[in-house]
Amino acid sequence: MTTALEQRGLHWFNALAGNAQPISGLPASLRVADGELAGQPVRYLAVIADAGNPFPRARNGEVGLLEGWGLAQAVDEAIEADRDKAYKRALIAIVDVPSQAYGRREEAYGIHQALAGAVDAYARARLAGHGVVGLLVGKAMSGAFLAHGYQANRLIALRDAGVMVHAMGKAAAARITLRSVDELEALAASVPPMAYDLDNYASLGLLAEVLDVEQVTQPTAADLTHVQGALGRALADIAASPRDLRNRLGATNRAASSQVRELLRAQW
Repeated sequence: MTTALEQRGLHWFNALAGNAQPISGLPASLRVADGELAGQPVRYLAVIADAGNPFPRARNGEVGLLEGWGLAQAVDEAIEADRDKAYKRALIAIVDVPSQAYGRREEAYGIHQALAGAVDAYARARLAGHGVVGLLVGKAMSGAFLAHGYQANRLIALRDAGVMVHAMGKAAAARITLRSVDELEALAASVPPMAYDLDNYASLGLLAEVLDVEQVTQPTAADLTHVQGALGRALADIAASPRDLRNRLGATNRAASSQVRELLRAQW
């Protein structure tokens, strides 16, 4: 299982960014750097744990007020800098986020707006021609994933039990559905959207690739090469594809989503 101490996002950011130029002026809980991948400019972005975060609820890698607005700033800067360029830098969102930050101060100061700002920035970047790839190396949970990674043209995940995607943690989901964790896991076996494992998530048509690596928490040189290759393939695929997210709708387990969209088009 992934923990805050593992700092998967930080380790993968350091490995992928290497000697890339770091971007200053952002919260300490963000790592952003400009580099090159597969012969094209890229901006790497990661949310990391920060024990000194002034918001206690956002000290273990959660996406809170500072992180939401900081991500929006970093993405907006890339959009503006590349506005008149024929080839716009790609955005690589390295995802290891356990949750959005839950707290009274976060609610009072508008965490919904901060996270919406990050979502909007990523979506505008994608529609403006920036290839956006989400690399899932740890937890991709709840509003944190919506704000950081989910708007990507392509999602790539590392195969590991600590890489989980869901709207909430198992204990919380069990409470909400009035089940035990064991009962929740039994339900997930027959209802893919309730599951946490990558195979069920992939069955929804949301992952471009699932990668096997040797060390998911501390990537080896071989792991780095493997992941860089997958990112390069994703960027090449994005360049030859529409900028929307229609590529996510073809899976058998998304048939209802496709049907609803067809009915909405017919009515509107």
